[in-house]
Amino acid sequence: MSSLMQSNLFKRVAVALVGIPLLLWLNMTGGLYFLVMVLVLSLTATFEFWRLAEHRAHPPSILLLLPMTAFIQLNFYFRFLDYWEAFLVVIMFLYVLELWRQQGSQFLNIGTTLVGLMYVNLTFGALLRLRLFGSAPGSPGTMAGASPVLLMFFCVWAADIFAYFGGSTFGGKFIKRKLFPRLSPKKTWEGYFSGIAGSILAAWACSSFVTHQPILNAAIIGLFIGAVSPAGDLMESMFKRDAGVKDSSGLIPGHGGVLDRFDTIMFIAPLIYFLVTLS
Repeated sequence: MSSLMQSNLFKRVAVALVGIPLLLWLNMTGGLYFLVMVLVLSLTATFEFWRLAEHRAHPPSILLLLPMTAFIQLNFYFRFLDYWEAFLVVIMFLYVLELWRQQGSQFLNIGTTLVGLMYVNLTFGALLRLRLFGSAPGSPGTMAGASPVLLMFFCVWAADIFAYFGGSTFGGKFIKRKLFPRLSPKKTWEGYFSGIAGSILAAWACSSFVTHQPILNAAIIGLFIGAVSPAGDLMESMFKRDAGVKDSSGLIPGHGGVLDRFDTIMFIAPLIYFLVTLS
């Protein structure tokens, strides 16, 4: 293993040793603590997406987009308005705002801005609403919401770790064709199947020793998360490749930015939200 890879791996492990316990504590505590976490992540992700969008269009000032993100996330928690009404306010404001702007294409400006705001806020909003599952708006939340969030975290992290080491060890030895070469040339099928195995194992361990959920249900969720989680990473890679950048930012050592580190959580959270609320 090269010194560069060793240095990057060391940074990733060091960040994980601090970040994972913090995320677990915030999830178990819930309430305003979890809201603040989601606010920080969504505001940072909005800024990162705005920087990506600047490579292709002329989005409005970040000083306008950050308050919009805060408004949407606070509405997810306190529910001042119905959720669709909050987005309607933001969308109509952006349409009217573009009447006075003369930079670039109005189609591209509005389109990239809406994609960023919806991608960031609907995904992190789903995470927030999942944590608040079974409780009233503005309340701290209960274990009914903390358990699926915890299970999701464990499965996503395990899938990522197993995919990384499984791909590094066995990648290309059994299946020569890459998983998705157009967007992520390094992803292998061996890493993909290793990630699925890791997610199922994490779901079993979490249900057996932490949340005490039915093992079969947890294993099915683990299989589902492991199978679809690469789509979150590929989606973010699609945006970065279109913008011509390697990382969304350098905020998190060894990981890139919030969009780089939480891309899978952002993609999985709405799916788990639907599984939990519709079951």
